[in-house]
Amino acid sequence: MTPRERLRRLLAERSFRTGSFKLSSGKTSDFYIDCRATTMHAEGLHLIGEVGLDALDRIGWRPDLVGGLTMGADPIAYALASESWRRGRPIHAFSMRKHLKRHGTARRIEGCYEPGARVVVVEDVITSGESALQVCRAVQEEGGEVLGVLALVDRQEGGSEAIGDAGIPLTSLYTPSDLRAASPV
Repeated sequence: MTPRERLRRLLAERSFRTGSFKLSSGKTSDFYIDCRATTMHAEGLHLIGEVGLDALDRIGWRPDLVGGLTMGADPIAYALASESWRRGRPIHAFSMRKHLKRHGTARRIEGCYEPGARVVVVEDVITSGESALQVCRAVQEEGGEVLGVLALVDRQEGGSEAIGDAGIPLTSLYTPSDLRAASPV
């Protein structure tokens, strides 16, 4: 089994649920995807690094940094950074706070971020696209260049279009139909 197929199965087993769910948008859905059950799993972290870095290579994005809104993007960014180091071409990570802190350095983007960095914003699940766009805007406001957005899963509910309308390329590794097809139930 390829790493991409194994990651799809792991997401289907650990993160994909069917039923009736209320989403943060207020909408209801017949499925829910909690990627944290996979992104914080040891095998999931390894696979995300491998499959995600392969996707960046395939697209031709060569970022200095990967990161996104804490907490969903953090393990994805760390997995990519770790795998990039293993492959001998480091891509460092950053994390954006949901709320600006008022003490210390008062930075909203933490980690290895520096102005001028070429960045790929990562996201666990794209729904409306607003979280990813918020990070893209912050990176641009702080002097960075956004190469694109890499999502683990695109719910296909308008987020990819919103990101595209902002002039930012997006690629996603999986869709709900990919996960549904691999679901054990």
